[in-house]
Amino acid sequence: MHGNEPHDMSPQYGHAQPYPQTVIVQKKGGGCLRAFFIGAAVMAGLILVGSLLSGGGGGSSDGTGSDTAAASPPARKESKPKQAGIGDVVKDGKFAFKVTKVEKGLAQVGEGLLVSKAQGQYVLVRLTVKNIGDEAQLFDDSSQKLIDTKGRQYDADSGAAALGLKDSNAFLNNINPGNSVKGILLFDVPKGFDLKAVELHDSMFSGGVTVALS
Repeated sequence: MHGNEPHDMSPQYGHAQPYPQTVIVQKKGGGCLRAFFIGAAVMAGLILVGSLLSGGGGGSSDGTGSDTAAASPPARKESKPKQAGIGDVVKDGKFAFKVTKVEKGLAQVGEGLLVSKAQGQYVLVRLTVKNIGDEAQLFDDSSQKLIDTKGRQYDADSGAAALGLKDSNAFLNNINPGNSVKGILLFDVPKGFDLKAVELHDSMFSGGVTVALS
């Protein structure tokens, strides 16, 4: 072989060009890395969604899988205070009251010359009044009110009709501390009157206390 002859670059001389293989290896390697990163991202997303579904249900968990909000007892409804009625003792100011009986539908009251006829009908509220204060207090029947089912108030009759009632100390009676008296409150109301309650006061300036009569 002559020294000036061109070298043969064919494979038989062991001089194969590596560039095509190198390019193919790089392409294959890049695809595997890309697939690896995509798979890792998908896996992380699935883990995140799973954690949200298991622990983010809108309530806090106590670690046992149960919702503490669902496990808490329901709120207790407050019961309304019982309305005082006939036979119950109620208090206003220096007086304690106890209504014992109610009579209604009376056309007249009193006897003999002291008979009084009602404009509509008479309603009698029998009660006991006790002074629970530390000084004498005047019980005045004119400070007491009768109430119908529409909320309208009626004044007591403090005239001759009230004076004609037997066993009544409801008219301007001064009661000493610790003493009690029995009285009758007299009301002249319409015939179609629907009775609901009586409002009792220790004076005309007190807040009063209500006793249901219906």
